[in-house]
Amino acid sequence: MGNRGGALHNSDREIVRGYKSRRWITCVLEFRGRHRTIMSEGRYTELFFLDEAVSLAAGHRPCAECRRERYVAFKTAWQRLYKRADPPFADEMDLELHRARIDKPRQKVTYQAALSSLPDGCLIQVEGCAYLVWADALLLGTPQGYAKKNGQPRDVTVTVLTPQPIVGCIREGYRPEIHQTGLA
Repeated sequence: MGNRGGALHNSDREIVRGYKSRRWITCVLEFRGRHRTIMSEGRYTELFFLDEAVSLAAGHRPCAECRRERYVAFKTAWQRLYKRADPPFADEMDLELHRARIDKPRQKVTYQAALSSLPDGCLIQVEGCAYLVWADALLLGTPQGYAKKNGQPRDVTVTVLTPQPIVGCIREGYRPEIHQTGLA
């Protein structure tokens, strides 16, 4: 589950905006016995993802509270990626991630890259469908999980859905958690 910094819905539970702030995070479904009513008025809008790889492709990062261990691992990979002496602050990462996920007309940023250059855990788009790059295969993303394994074609350029800084963190050792259908 994740959120984008606030309420994206109105009092009729209709989505009225794509995000509220730069803080796009991915949380666990259960944490310290907390319970919420989905789309409560005036509260943040809950977003649900198949797995962490999909949330990363959407531009979210791990939550520093409920996913502390994953957050620290992400910060460590970010620190290595940018060759920093000190770990980054959340605000620094969120600012950079926001530039890499949404452009001026508020459209998702994608880019082209050689498929062979992408690490496991990235999502790409091929002929209008999203695929997970995983273990020398492309796994078709569906609402129920991953399906239809295809071998990775060689020497092709693809549209990358996962923002560049997150791809860099994956290259630097951050391994996204994926849905069990991707492991079969």
